[in-house]
Amino acid sequence: MSGLETAVAACGICPHDCKLGPGQIGRCKARGWLNGRVEALSYGRITSMAIDPVEKKPLARWMPGRMLLSVGSYGCNLRCPFCQNYGISQVGEGDVPWREVSARDLVELTIESRERDPRVVGIAHTYNEPLIAWEYVRDVGLLAHGAGLANVLVSNGCVQSWVVDEIAPVVDAANIDLKGFTEDYYRWCGGELSAVKGCIERLAAEDACHLEVTCLVVPGKNDSAAEMRKLAEWLATVDPGITLHVTRYFPRWKMSAGATPVSVVHNLADVAREVLPNVVVGNVPRR
Repeated sequence: MSGLETAVAACGICPHDCKLGPGQIGRCKARGWLNGRVEALSYGRITSMAIDPVEKKPLARWMPGRMLLSVGSYGCNLRCPFCQNYGISQVGEGDVPWREVSARDLVELTIESRERDPRVVGIAHTYNEPLIAWEYVRDVGLLAHGAGLANVLVSNGCVQSWVVDEIAPVVDAANIDLKGFTEDYYRWCGGELSAVKGCIERLAAEDACHLEVTCLVVPGKNDSAAEMRKLAEWLATVDPGITLHVTRYFPRWKMSAGATPVSVVHNLADVAREVLPNVVVGNVPRR
């Protein structure tokens, strides 16, 4: 092989499968070339940390009233124009402050938080896209379980199946964003529907993992009753008892269109309830 051919490595963790050479960073802005391989350069680099209620993840039917030490880094492999956390998810290491927190240090911080407040039950990987540094999710999970702590994942789920296989055994609860139910919509967001469906199926099959799913309703994009019905029908084939969160879009980042009408969110939740018993609404007043 030529020198050029040997100086390129494939990432392989998500459908983009970035091919990178020395000094190059992937689409996610978090993985890059290092010593002939593509590595998670954002591993352990924390941009955001807070103690959040379990319900904020959102998880409606897992350890209600408990708290999680939530952490996020930078980068994402999707480009949703409405991203709520674009300040960390759509930037790289030089664009946002971060600090190094090893997996062991994060677990120790969580133990200290639990000693101050017994409601703290574990760690949540959230805010940006955690699975672009899936190795950190795995390593934290292994240490967390050894300390009697839960390991929680909030993700877009747009990764290859082998990544989910790696992290599933150390994830106690997860909420996966199912952004819509057409490949066209996912192309608009910069992802791949089939990969997300595979992630949901794999986590649902993990006995020790509690799984919930969120769909953010964006006006004129994924707000038809027909699409919601197909989405809910598919989820019912995966697990009829799964909890679906139907949530309201608000203008953010590149999108200035008005927020989703409250009535649309409620109506689509009703459509989903025709096939799923556990459907909740988010970011809207209760009826």
